[in-house]
Amino acid sequence: MRYRKLGKSDISVSEVSLGCWTLGGLNWVNGNANGWANVDEKEVARAIDYALARGVNHFDNADVYGNGRAERMLARILGSRSKELVIATKVGHFPGTAEHAYEPQHIRHQCEQSLVNLKRDYIDIYYLHHGDFGPDDRYLEGAIQTVQDLKREGKIRVIGQSAYSSADFLRVVPKLQPEVLQSWAHAMDTQFIHPGSSVRRLLDEGQMSFVAFSPLAQGMLLGKYKPGQVPDFEPGDHRRGSDRFSDEALQKIEPKLAKLKARFGDSTQSLARAALQYLLAEPCVACVIPGFRNLAQAEINVDAAEVPLVEAEVAAMREIFGE
Repeated sequence: MRYRKLGKSDISVSEVSLGCWTLGGLNWVNGNANGWANVDEKEVARAIDYALARGVNHFDNADVYGNGRAERMLARILGSRSKELVIATKVGHFPGTAEHAYEPQHIRHQCEQSLVNLKRDYIDIYYLHHGDFGPDDRYLEGAIQTVQDLKREGKIRVIGQSAYSSADFLRVVPKLQPEVLQSWAHAMDTQFIHPGSSVRRLLDEGQMSFVAFSPLAQGMLLGKYKPGQVPDFEPGDHRRGSDRFSDEALQKIEPKLAKLKARFGDSTQSLARAALQYLLAEPCVACVIPGFRNLAQAEINVDAAEVPLVEAEVAAMREIFGE
């Protein structure tokens, strides 16, 4: 396992780290499904044990993943080992009784609750989970002040910003001045990390790092889903009804997957290596954080760290996905 430094901080994370959204299971917030299929905690524990043995040192969580369940499950499984690891969590999507999740008092409350859930005295990386700070950014200045105060108090080591659009990053980052940004990145969409993009320039100029979630496009880059076999997800699973898993979308990606398999091999391990290492070929990417729900998935993800892509393979990926 290789490690990369987060921005200008003194924290280094494993190139392949693990995302914990799946640990929250089926879930709803304000009537909207935002979870995944439920997991078996014993299987999750086996997966985490394997990851730790192979050098994974960073787990990414959030208060909204199972509305605290994912944080508590991670803490139970890690036990005292948590003290030696880099643990990230987020605030912003679980509003509780606040008018807005970025109200200063709510941020402070959720930070304290996450510390209880994770059984830790501090959070290594604390993200503002999205770029919606209310009408006219009503809650932005208060949110910035609150996380900065929490850092000064020693409850946060590094401040991060997660967002889902370049506009949000470009608006918020100069004011927040985080060390790390987080959003999706996968072979079909590298808009935030692609050289020359507005967010990539922001990363490079600010000497910040990028943490890539959904690096396998939720399994689509592994050929997990086939045209004519549209998956039927349970209520409470955010993928239920998503256009990403429609037959039309699956048919669209199939020719690219065929080329990917022809170039890198058709095993799940080979496809995972290609997808994860393609993102790690960008120096601004500190790590990828694929999700997992069992030992087999952890093995595939973590083992992908062993063999980086050579230049010709990176070029082949770009040709396949049209960059």
